[in-house]
Formats: sequence, C-alpha cells, structure tokens
Amino acid sequence: MTYFAGKMTRVFLLSVITVLLLAGFAVAAESEQAVAVGATTGSSLRLREGPSTSAAIVTTLDKGVAVAVLDDSTDGWYRVAYSGKTGYVSADYLVIDQDNIFTTYGRANGDGINVRSGPSTESEVLASVNSGTIVTVNGFEDGWYDVTCKYGTEGYIRSDFLDLTASNTASSAAGSSIVDIAMQHLGTRYVYGGASPSGFDCSGFTMYIYKQFGYSLPHTATGQWQSGIGTRVYSISELQPGDLVFFNDPSRNAGKACSHAGIYIGNGQHIHSSSSRSNGVIISDLTSGYYNTYFIGGIHV
Repeated sequence: MTYFAGKMTRVFLLSVITVLLLAGFAVAAESEQAVAVGATTGSSLRLREGPSTSAAIVTTLDKGVAVAVLDDSTDGWYRVAYSGKTGYVSADYLVIDQDNIFTTYGRANGDGINVRSGPSTESEVLASVNSGTIVTVNGFEDGWYDVTCKYGTEGYIRSDFLDLTASNTASSAAGSSIVDIAMQHLGTRYVYGGASPSGFDCSGFTMYIYKQFGYSLPHTATGQWQSGIGTRVYSISELQPGDLVFFNDPSRNAGKACSHAGIYIGNGQHIHSSSSRSNGVIISDLTSGYYNTYFIGGIHV
C-alpha cells in the first residue's frame, strides 16, 4: 500500500512539474509576440545583439523594411525581429507604424500554423501553413498579423509564428545543401583560374559548387552577376543561405561590374576563395569592413 501511495505521489509531482514547465514555455512564447510593427528609416541599419553601439552586429537592414517590435522598454533602442533574426536597433532609425496598415511579406517559421478568422486563438481556423510558406502581411492587430495566403485565404496568424521579410521568395531547401558542400572545401588553396578542389579562384569556387547542383555559371564574377540566373537581392538582410554574393572594389575590378564573388552561409557571413592574406577558401563577415563596403548584391537561385 505504501509503495502505491509513493508511486502516486511521484506521478502527481511529475504532473505538476510538467504543467509548470508547459506554462513557462507558454509565457516564453507569448513574450516573443510582437507589440508593434516598425519601419526602418536608415540604409544599412545595423541589427545588434544588445542595446549598445558596441554590441556585435547580427546583420544589416535595408531602408524601409517592416520589422516586428518585440520590446520597446529600453530607452533609445527597440528589440526587433526580422527574417528570422532578432536583435536591437537604434530608435533613431525606426518609426513605429501608428495605423497598423502596411504591406510586406511574412515567412511561416513552423509547421501546422493556423490561419484564423480573427486575432484570437478562439477564432475559427480557416487554413494552416507550413514552415517556409510565404504570405502577404496587410497589417497588425493585438499581436497578430492580418494576412493573405497564396490562394486568397484572408485571416490572421499570431506574430510569433511568422517572420517578417521583404521577399516573397520561399527559402530553398537546396540552399543549406549548397552551404554544406561549400563548407567541405574550407581551407582549399587559392589558385588563379582554378575551378577544382585542387585550387580555386573566387568565381571558380562558386562555379564549381553550383555545378554540383546542375547549374552552369561563367568563370568570372561579372559573368555570374550578369548571367540572368535567379533573382537579384540588393540587401544583406534579404540574403538566404546558398545565395551567390558579389562585390565591386574599383581598385580591383579592371573596369568590370564585379571584382569578387562568394556564397552566403547565413548569420551575415559568406564563404569565398580569397587571393589575399589567408590565401584560400575562408569565411568572412558581410556586416562590416571591406566586404560590407563593396557589397553590390546577391543572387537567389
């Protein structure tokens, strides 16, 4: 009898702990709902890890993009989310949308996300969307986005289930595979004119990696940029892993449109074959310094 009483007590305690944990998770998820939506007013606006100009840069945001405001309690800063990234931006370069009517895009960040008839979990479910699905966002109401889905369904999605983005292009599953293959060649030496694992130049590296996925690219950075393949992206904040990235340093371009090429790997970084300093396939930051200065755009294939 004592054994069963002890067992029931343990079961009860486990149940209580489970309920408390679930409640904790619910609070955590709730805290990530947007409290407002804002628009950036500065070009190459830096999204930082903390509310300080000395905090590390997460990525840069283009001018005029809509971001979810997660917290507005820090003086001079907003904590925001954009395209799956979270950080802080200076309040000097963000204007809060007052009428909550705007147009941008959102990308679902999970599977089985409900589209409801109103901004409430009690409202009727009209449809559901899966991870990566792009919807048009028409406005914001009480922590929910007013959306229009691909086939015309209009409803509401809770803001923590949707990442705002300026792009209506769904992320490609091939993008992560491109990055995986590119990373396998990290450290390969630089060879002028090289386009094989025995040595790469910058466009030879991108050409070789994309060839593994059935794409035929020219063996010049300018040729790849002007090839007409894919969709051009001009903001670092809109790049997706696997995208081609291009640069134009006037001192190195020999009168051409581009001087260098690489592959975006995420988190504001790209992998490329460099002829200077490290002399080979390396990873470099796009959010500051040389590559940020001379970045001209990317291509999403």
